[in-house]
Amino acid sequence: MNRPAPHYFSPLPPAQVRPRLIRWVDGDREFGFRTAAGVFSRGAVDRGTRLLLRAVDPTGARDVLDLGCGYGVVGIVLAHRAPAAHVTLVDVNPRAVALATENIHLNETPNADAVCGDGCAAVGGRMFDLVAMNPPIRAGRATVLRLLREARQRLRPGGRLYLVARTSQGAQTLGRLMRDIFSRVVEVERGGGFRVYEARHV
Repeated sequence: MNRPAPHYFSPLPPAQVRPRLIRWVDGDREFGFRTAAGVFSRGAVDRGTRLLLRAVDPTGARDVLDLGCGYGVVGIVLAHRAPAAHVTLVDVNPRAVALATENIHLNETPNADAVCGDGCAAVGGRMFDLVAMNPPIRAGRATVLRLLREARQRLRPGGRLYLVARTSQGAQTLGRLMRDIFSRVVEVERGGGFRVYEARHV
């Protein structure tokens, strides 16, 4: 977690675009996602994201935040699972946000929108019931912990945050550090070299 390589957690993506379309199935629905160079996991929905989506049930949430959305997989899927909620997708990478916006329309997701900005500054004073993160581990531990602290401030009482991290990149250490920020942290999924933690603000 301590070697910065913020190739996709950056407001300056590479000049080359190399667009492509990938597909992914959630339940009985098939999604299409446009991706490009300079965004995370452009070739396929990564194992961490798949495990994160297996762990998250957005039932009952009114406002959902996909923090570090990339091209929008998590936020768009959660918006379809919870059509009564509004889902906000945020990323510092303008190319990722442009793709997320395109994918919102491509997948006919009227209850979602994508915003470009660094962390929770992009949502102002808005509050959320649920935050989902596949964090930019290679941007460094300090960046990840800053995003977690910001998310904690944006959670309503009783709200939940879900985070996925690769075990070999310090997931267990990150889980312990999360306990300094949130009142309750539990591991809720594990598999494929990844772990998902649920943190609550009570």
